[in-house]
Amino acid sequence: MREAIQRVIEKYKSDRSRLLDMLIDVQHDYQHIPQEAIRIIAEQLDISQVDVKQTITFYHFLTLAPVGKYAVYLNDSAVACAFGREEVAKAFEKELGIPFNSVTEDGLVGLWDTADIGMNDQEPAAIINGTVFTKLTPTKVRHLVEAMRAGKDTLGLMAEIDAAPQGPELLSSMVENNIRQRGAILLTDEHECGQALQKALKESPKAIVEKVKQSNLRGRGGAGFPAGLKWDFCRQSLGEEVYLICNADEGEPGTFKDRVLLTESAHMLFEGMTIAGYAIGAKQGIVYLRYEYRYMKPYLESILTEHREKNLLGKNIAGKSGFNFDIRIQLGAGAYVCGEETALIESLEGKRGEPRNRPPFPAQTGYMNKPTVVNNVESLCSVVQIIAEGADWFKSFGTSESAGTKLLSISGDCEKPGIYEIEWGIKINTLLKRVGAKNVQAIQIGGPSGVCISPSQFSRRIAFEDLATGGSMIIISKERDLLKEYVLNFMNFFIDESCGSCSPCRSLSVVLRNKLLKLLDGKGTKQDIDELYRWTKIGRSVNRCGLGQTASNPILSTIENFRHLYENLIETNETFVSTFEMASAVAESCEAVGRKPKLSPSNENHIFRAKGLERETL
Repeated sequence: MREAIQRVIEKYKSDRSRLLDMLIDVQHDYQHIPQEAIRIIAEQLDISQVDVKQTITFYHFLTLAPVGKYAVYLNDSAVACAFGREEVAKAFEKELGIPFNSVTEDGLVGLWDTADIGMNDQEPAAIINGTVFTKLTPTKVRHLVEAMRAGKDTLGLMAEIDAAPQGPELLSSMVENNIRQRGAILLTDEHECGQALQKALKESPKAIVEKVKQSNLRGRGGAGFPAGLKWDFCRQSLGEEVYLICNADEGEPGTFKDRVLLTESAHMLFEGMTIAGYAIGAKQGIVYLRYEYRYMKPYLESILTEHREKNLLGKNIAGKSGFNFDIRIQLGAGAYVCGEETALIESLEGKRGEPRNRPPFPAQTGYMNKPTVVNNVESLCSVVQIIAEGADWFKSFGTSESAGTKLLSISGDCEKPGIYEIEWGIKINTLLKRVGAKNVQAIQIGGPSGVCISPSQFSRRIAFEDLATGGSMIIISKERDLLKEYVLNFMNFFIDESCGSCSPCRSLSVVLRNKLLKLLDGKGTKQDIDELYRWTKIGRSVNRCGLGQTASNPILSTIENFRHLYENLIETNETFVSTFEMASAVAESCEAVGRKPKLSPSNENHIFRAKGLERETL
């Protein structure tokens, strides 16, 4: 093992900041990261074994125990559950004879729950050994298990269920892009690779920054910070070493727009990154690609090679003396919080992806403590068209405060789920007609961290000045149980994905989820609803990153817009109902010590009830 691990370390030049790459390679080779590998890596990088372990345990796809020769990660997002995930999971368990989150006795197959994998338009979906399998059914599961037992590779597994690979050969994927509406900026056939870059290199870097500022391009990740202003802040830092990072870690449930851009517009993305690198004075660009999109890496690497061969990357790019810039791809390892830019930077440096305190901001102190610009895929693609066509042309689309177009990932209860490139300012009602949505109860805008709106709000517009969104739009019909099927799922997602650094995020989310469960169990009171609403606002100002600040949004926005659903759960007029039950409370501790609890008849099924209490203790 030592020689194999040593080769992995040497592949990344014994660079401590590339620890995540090393761990991903070891995980791939051994289906887990053995203790001996941890010891060797720590020794060679001159760090403690604890440092290595704490990085491993932070990420979903890095494990200390084997995950199986065939590791099956089945998406458990709300949309997946709505479209048959439970039947598919039961089929896997039946065929393999094991429950989820365990491995068969022979180590052949492991079944694992995983959060949203960016396939909401083709659920149920799973990742098997890095390859995505979509639109699964119990019948397909039976064929997949038979193929695994026969020792077939992932292409063989795909053939077993008659799945034809989509797109370029290097993708080897059955993922469909489901582009329902193309536009003039992002999903266009008019892009000629290199044209905008040639145009940019005829101007000064400062002039390019000014042009992006004039375009009113705002970040497309959700926060909407002006891209040109971020670039300008980085230039003003006067750093000798500057970095550009593309955030391709779209982990918001319901969002899959970057998945499509990365396969449809990779040339545009890399050209946009090169223009941005020129504007801010960076020599290195990094694409942080979410692990769930690992299957794209060979294809994206081939596009980078093509750009280098055409002198669109590398040294003296496009004949511009002294302009040297290149791009590498960094895989994440499964952590929603790494979509936050400072957590992403920590991950890039080979650490746990925990958000940093700000200030300082990345534009001053970012990757490797150097000035860094972090933009997402959609923003960088937009830059190409701004340079090619001009800032005024770009501003001719959208609204005064929301210039350009927006990619929407639309999924859920509609006839045409998929990707829509729309102009900012479009009304929700217009979109619903376009996607074939009927009998709509609610729409989740911007994923779980966004807002859930009711039909009375369907005349509102998608725009920064009204309904801002990073791109997710989940349609929920009246046949669905909004609170149980969606809100509860979203809260469990945030609890699982919290990095744990901030106690309100770490603890309050659990308290809110448990209070919701109490209501769903028919043991809640009107006071519980009031407390839920009041408590949801606590974390918005005290958590240091967007995850913690918006983790209570699923409950907050549904109480505001669907309070009647909560009130319909109330079955008592009492002010307070405790769910404490003595037998359940002591069951775990008694089991641990092998003791039978001695409960008197009066307290064996005792439920403590009290009236007049204002609230439960947090």
